[in-house]
Amino acid sequence: MRKHYSKEDIMELVQDEDVEFIRLQFTDMFGSLKNVAITASQLEKALENKCMFDGSSIEGFVRIEESDMYLYPDLSTLEIFPWRPQQGKVARMICDVYRPNGEPFEGDPRYILKRAIREAADLGYAFEVGPECEFFLFHTDENGMPTTLTHEKAGYFDLGPLDLGENARRDMVLTLEDMGFVVEASHHEVAPAQHEIDFQYDEALATADNIMTFKLAVKTIAKRHGLHATFMPKPKFGINGSGMHINMSLSKDGKNIFNDPSNELGLSQEAYYFIGGIMKHMKGMTAITNPLVNSYKRLVPGYEAPVYIAWSATNRSPLIRIPASRGEGTRIELRCPDPSANPYLALAVCLRAGLDGIVNQIQPPASVDCNIFAMTEEEKKAQGIEAIPGTLIEAVYELEKDEFVQNVLGRHVSEKYIEAKKAEWANYRSQVTDWEINQYLNQF
Repeated sequence: MRKHYSKEDIMELVQDEDVEFIRLQFTDMFGSLKNVAITASQLEKALENKCMFDGSSIEGFVRIEESDMYLYPDLSTLEIFPWRPQQGKVARMICDVYRPNGEPFEGDPRYILKRAIREAADLGYAFEVGPECEFFLFHTDENGMPTTLTHEKAGYFDLGPLDLGENARRDMVLTLEDMGFVVEASHHEVAPAQHEIDFQYDEALATADNIMTFKLAVKTIAKRHGLHATFMPKPKFGINGSGMHINMSLSKDGKNIFNDPSNELGLSQEAYYFIGGIMKHMKGMTAITNPLVNSYKRLVPGYEAPVYIAWSATNRSPLIRIPASRGEGTRIELRCPDPSANPYLALAVCLRAGLDGIVNQIQPPASVDCNIFAMTEEEKKAQGIEAIPGTLIEAVYELEKDEFVQNVLGRHVSEKYIEAKKAEWANYRSQVTDWEINQYLNQF
C-alpha cells in the first residue's frame, strides 16, 4: 500500500537516509521511463512543483514553442533504490506533468489513467488490478550488448540448476520486496529463459506505477548478474512470447461487485457488462495493449496467446478468462496485453471500455468453453467469433475507427500515437528481412 508522506517527512527522510540524488520520474506516450535527476539541495524546489524540463525533447509531448513542462512529484511514490550505494543513496518520486499555467498536461499518460479512475469514482467504483508480467533473461555479448542467447533449457515451473536465471530472479524478488512490493509468485515460464513475477493486486494507479518500477528493477538486477532482461513480446521465433495478463475487478464500498454467488458462474450483472464493454472495444484497444510491430508475432495460434475475441470461465484459449477464485477474488483476466504496453494507457482503456459496458448495459455473447483454435472457420463464423487485429497497422486502423477509445486517450495522445505507429509500420514494411532472403533469393 502507498505511504502517506508530507513534504516535511520527505525532507527529513532524505536527510536521515543520506540520499544524495532524487530522480523525478515520468513516462512518455510509449511507456518509456524518463527522469530528471536532482541533488538533495534541490529537493525543496521539486516539492514545490518548480522543477522544469523541456517537453519538446520527449516524443509525443509538445512542439518546441510550447516546450516548458513542470514535474509535480507524487509524494506517496518516494522510494530509495536498494541497489544503489549505501552512502549517497539514490531515491525516486513518480511525477505528474503539468503545463506552466498549472493545468495537467493532456499528453501525460498518468493523467489519462487518473481521468479514467475519476470517471469510475463518479459512478461509485474503485478499479483494482493485478498484472502478470513475463520477461526473458538473455546473455550479453563481450561489449555488454544484449543477445537472444541462453544456455538454459528449463520449462514451466522448473527449478535450478535447470533454471540458470533462478539466482537473478531471486534477487529481483528480494529487491522488489525491499521496495515495498508484495510478490505473490515468481516462476520459470514455458519458454527457455522466460520468467514471470506476479505482485499483489492494488488500486489501478498504484499498479501502473508498480509496473514501471518493476521493469526498472528487473532490468537493473539482471544487468548485475551479467544478463539482459527484455520485455519485448516475441524475441525468438518458435517459442512462446511474453504476455502481461491483466486481472481486473471493480469494488464499491470495499466490496467486489463482480461477485454474485447466486449466478451459476458466480458473476454479477456488472461483471457481464464489463466483459461486454471490453469485447465491444477490443479491436480499437489493441494498438494500446499490443503496441509494437513485434507484438503481433506473439498473437498467433499455437503459442498460448489469445487471438479470438471471446470469453470463458473454463478454458484458456479465449481473450478474456474468468479465473476460478470467487468471492472477493472474483476477477476478469484480459490475456492479450504484452509487457511493452504503456501500463497507464492500457489500464485506462480497459477501465473505460468496461465502464462503457456497465453504463450502456452491453451484454456479452455466450461464453465459448471449447478450444477456439480447434474450431473451423465456419464454426467460428456461426458463433460470431472475430479475431483481434493481426498486425500493428490493422490495429491502428481499428483505433482510428473507434472514437470512444480515442476519447479515452484524448485528442493530443490519440493523434500523436496514431501518427507514430503509422511511421513505425512504414519503417518496418520497408525492411528486407532474413526470412525473405532465405525464402526468395534462390527461388527467383
